Amino acid sequence: MTRSRTFLSFILGSTMMTACAGITPEASEAGDTVEVAEAASVTSDAAPDMTAEAAWSPGDVFSGPYGGVPAFDKMDIALIEPALEEGMAVQKVEIDAITSNPNAPTFENTVAALEDTGRQLNRVLRYYYLWGSNLSTPEFREIETRMDPELQAFEDSINQNQALFARIDAVRQGDEYETLTPAQQRLTEIIHQRFTRNGGTLTGEKAEKFAAINKELAALYAEFSGNLLADEEGWVTYLTPEQTDGLSDSYLSSAAAAAEALGKPGMYAVRNTRSSMDPFLTFSTERDLREQVWRNYYNRGDNGDAHDNNAIIAKILKLRDQRVELLGYDNYAEWRLEDRMAKSPDRAFDLMLQVWKASVARVHEEVADMQALADAEGAGITIAPWDYRFYAEKVRKAKYDLNSEEVKQYLQVDNLRLAMFDVAGELFGFEFVPITDGSVPVFHPDVTVYEVNDKATGRNVGLWYFDPFARDGKRSGAWATTYRSYESFRGEKNVLAANNSNFVKPAPGEPVLLSWDDAETMFHEFGHALHYLSLQVEYPTLTFGLRDYTEFQSQLLERWLSTDHVINTYLVSAETGEPMPAELVEKIRKASTFNQGFATTEYLASALIDMKLHMADPDGLDPDAFERETLEELGMPSELVMRHRTPHFGHVFSGEGYAAGYYGYLWADVLTSDAAEAFAEAPGGFYDQEIASAAVEYLFAAGNAMDPADAYRLFRGRDAEIDALMRDRGFAE
Repeated sequence: MTRSRTFLSFILGSTMMTACAGITPEASEAGDTVEVAEAASVTSDAAPDMTAEAAWSPGDVFSGPYGGVPAFDKMDIALIEPALEEGMAVQKVEIDAITSNPNAPTFENTVAALEDTGRQLNRVLRYYYLWGSNLSTPEFREIETRMDPELQAFEDSINQNQALFARIDAVRQGDEYETLTPAQQRLTEIIHQRFTRNGGTLTGEKAEKFAAINKELAALYAEFSGNLLADEEGWVTYLTPEQTDGLSDSYLSSAAAAAEALGKPGMYAVRNTRSSMDPFLTFSTERDLREQVWRNYYNRGDNGDAHDNNAIIAKILKLRDQRVELLGYDNYAEWRLEDRMAKSPDRAFDLMLQVWKASVARVHEEVADMQALADAEGAGITIAPWDYRFYAEKVRKAKYDLNSEEVKQYLQVDNLRLAMFDVAGELFGFEFVPITDGSVPVFHPDVTVYEVNDKATGRNVGLWYFDPFARDGKRSGAWATTYRSYESFRGEKNVLAANNSNFVKPAPGEPVLLSWDDAETMFHEFGHALHYLSLQVEYPTLTFGLRDYTEFQSQLLERWLSTDHVINTYLVSAETGEPMPAELVEKIRKASTFNQGFATTEYLASALIDMKLHMADPDGLDPDAFERETLEELGMPSELVMRHRTPHFGHVFSGEGYAAGYYGYLWADVLTSDAAEAFAEAPGGFYDQEIASAAVEYLFAAGNAMDPADAYRLFRGRDAEIDALMRDRGFAE
């Protein structure tokens, strides 16, 4: 998911970007990201090939093989701003053609016609959001600061187009509606609701105020994101060789390469990202340095300097509240959850609080174990947040004889990628073939591209792009996106899907080794890609589901990492090539619920603060004080902190993708645990073809063409139940 500002629902079309954090321990810095558009649709239609000599324009129809691909090799940042302006102008003409149509409104001349607008602008946005997520520079951030408010204002001009809404309303309320197909009815309902929720019924001063608020919010989101990226790039902890005790050779090799790239040869750099911070806090014996690295990371956006985000957050909350008040809602959370599976803040709270009580109780048990171990060592300390990972690792070794560094030796990125391809072949019938002839342009040398084909028919389904490594200008986190999504509306389109990670790049010739949690995150993000590649929907808007449902498919795919087939085939030693020993596998499984107090509580703290912030009166609200006081009321253990503290909560304040919606990971995880038990109980287990076929049909291919609750019932035969989640977390007792 990328940097959607407010809604950008019509403009963004098919940009499906998913930022993922999950509630597994430290899941590959996914939480530093936000999701792209509420309703993703399709952008680029195929067209005749353009000559290699032709000048590039960001709005060009994708050309070349595979139904056309983005011209990443021709990108010129100087052209992006005028291309955005031209794209908006073209879409305005397209919208005007709908509203000026003298014929009575019908589904085809109004709703379907609206689905077909904005394709040129959407192609430009492919590149615009790629720069923002993967290749950001100070020059681009200046463009972003100018253009984000303009894009928002343009969307508002569509959402508040009274003539356009009148035609959509006529279709929704007219006799034709009952004769439409289920997909056409759902599309009409979704678009109608989008207008009513985003200012389409407002007129006069209220409409002007609504648009002004959105434009101001778009600028604030860009400013928040810029501040966060500045703190991630600007705060680095450098180590001398004498300060490296406890750190693995692979970590030190990567840290040395990072330091040299930053002009500090002979030292080791701990970058201010989760993938660098997390292993340092887990293994470094230097407690003072652990505290420094911890404070750098968790104080992002909260340092009282030019990049402090607290004042921005206060403005965002106030503006969001003012905007939904214009629509007749009591608070932002009420507005946000109205069209989600949860339906109301109360239902979301009920779920979170059921799990919160058990997770906090488990934290107290975990801390007691850690404190006892520290006391036995004569450490003379009281467990602090920067000690949690370090002593949790010691307890893990003591209780389960499980060494995380030993496990990492069996988790090589290249092998995990092959494992994901294997699972995709078994469950989805996909085959991944590397493209090595340079026929598909990439935007960075680290990016690799694969054909995705249907194994049974040989038909090309699309492409998969993989951008695995951290670098300056690339936002932290792990996320998935599409450069073109599936549709059959105007001719079938193949999919251009991508996964992006922030693994620390190793020294030349060395393997990339991951923690178990990062390996789960890799499978998680690939789950999003498989969702995109599996879609079989007619209309672009129906590709992307509800936010508290959309993480479900990706969380489900994590479960295949721990299947016997993947472990025995792909988890082999980086040193010897030998498979993971059976005794180590058993240790991993026995420890599967270890540290779940920490993992669940740090996530839920962020989700609860998010929801409470958006239900509170924003007048005079101090984000720091609100966070501190609310956590105290909830009984937050002092030995850990929110996974995403408010000043760097990009899910919520770099845009609106997860605003009052971060609970959605837990909501989706209830579905995940319940569905995983269905696989586990099937005759063929996780590779049972009958249940896999049902999962692909109802959970992956259907998109938003049917209500997600109905789709889940068709798969499972009933609604999901929370009991499976509590068993998964080890909280059932």
